[in-house]
Amino acid sequence: MSQTEIKATISIYLKKMLQYFFQGLIVLAPIGITLWVVIGLFRWIDGFLPNLIHTLFPSLLEKDADGSLKSLPGLGFIVVIVLVLLVGWVSSLFVVGRLVTLLDTVLEKTPGIKFIYSSVKDFLEAFAGNKKKFDKPILVNVDANDVWRIGFITQQSSADFGLEDHVTVYVPHSYAISGITYIVPRDRIKPLKDVSAADAMKYAVSGGVTDVHE
Repeated sequence: MSQTEIKATISIYLKKMLQYFFQGLIVLAPIGITLWVVIGLFRWIDGFLPNLIHTLFPSLLEKDADGSLKSLPGLGFIVVIVLVLLVGWVSSLFVVGRLVTLLDTVLEKTPGIKFIYSSVKDFLEAFAGNKKKFDKPILVNVDANDVWRIGFITQQSSADFGLEDHVTVYVPHSYAISGITYIVPRDRIKPLKDVSAADAMKYAVSGGVTDVHE
């Protein structure tokens, strides 16, 4: 193998590694950010809540043998849930909503940050936000005839790619948090009208083990 061929091979492998790195980052970022926020909230609350309660209500919390205040089981969890609900309510207000929109615009235009931020945002909103995408379960034919996969329509038209009569479909993998995107003709999909999006996703991810409508 010549030196040019070696360099070309190394370049291909480096590009593949970079592609896998960003793909892994997109998959792990929403999970990591969610866990980081939740764990951080629990630690923050557990750090000051017992002292606050003891200051306001000295008889409510007792001290253990080491002199440390005993915690109330489940109280930290309740406070975190209430705090998240409060943040969601406050962010829905007009003034705060404008500030959130402004911050969102800044982050989406910041070089380096915009790729990760926009990917995480779109991924989360596809599940539960205003841009909810995984709510149209279908069967899609992308392999041999009469072989169907469970998927979800994420775009009703693929006109941006010059395929106006095609739809974009996301097909989840079994026992994984990954999936694959297909652009297929409309006549190669079958809507699942009697199956909810949650049941279809559960069935696909479980490898068909879970019963629909269970």
